[in-house]
Amino acid sequence: MSAKDIDINEIIKLVTAEVCANFNAAGTETADGFTPSSLARYIDHTLLKPEASLDEIKKICDEAKRHHFASVCVNSCYIKFVADSLEGSGVAPCCVVGFPLGAMIPEAKAGEALCAVNSGAREIDMVINVGAAKSGDWKLVCKDIEGVVNAVRGRAIVKVIIETCLLSDEEKVKACAVSKLAGAHFVKTSTGFSKGGATVDDVKLMREAIGPEMGLKASGGVRTYEDAVNMIKAGATRLGTSSGVKLVSGGGAAEHKCVDCGACKVVCPSGRAVVLKGLC
Repeated sequence: MSAKDIDINEIIKLVTAEVCANFNAAGTETADGFTPSSLARYIDHTLLKPEASLDEIKKICDEAKRHHFASVCVNSCYIKFVADSLEGSGVAPCCVVGFPLGAMIPEAKAGEALCAVNSGAREIDMVINVGAAKSGDWKLVCKDIEGVVNAVRGRAIVKVIIETCLLSDEEKVKACAVSKLAGAHFVKTSTGFSKGGATVDDVKLMREAIGPEMGLKASGGVRTYEDAVNMIKAGATRLGTSSGVKLVSGGGAAEHKCVDCGACKVVCPSGRAVVLKGLC
């Protein structure tokens, strides 16, 4: 469905009212039976820092193949190398588009997406036009997403990064509704390059907004096994993280927080804190 054929403002008004009402009454979901190794199928093994070297990109491809991650996610300049490296492995080559700001014209974003799939990308993580969302211009947001969806149709799945830390709850719901209307396959919380990443509450709200069928990727700050399980329990079906190897290897324990338990003499019983003056 094209943005010009729908009254976006009316649709998102109805969706937002319904979702917010349901979310306020919703309980916590549960998910049992996880082990560190079972997380591998959820993980988009990610390296997006601007100074990433080719050797570092090769390393994460090798790690992804070894641990059978869902994808390797990189900047688009590396997608041909990643696609070649992952060929036949079952790990999807993924790249970001319009990253990290999302503020270019829709045609440029669609063009980058098309170049990426021509170079082997099978998953595209695009950033919405956050300024348009904050301005209430949902037709432009929809056009922007549709451009990428149409550019890669049938060749790659599209994940829409809505940058939750910059949006109100109402805007998050609207961004999810527009992403669904525009034909995207996933919504995603964050770039990891703004002032905040994924939260459990945001994942719950987004899942309520998109329903059970659409994919949901939690990204930004997923560093521990506990983080990962909590995001999945809240409704995430993918995890964007640079800590994938640590997670599936059983590492990434939550940071120890001293509660002044009085048990510290020479060392903290947890083994995670340095004793200073008899306190951990």
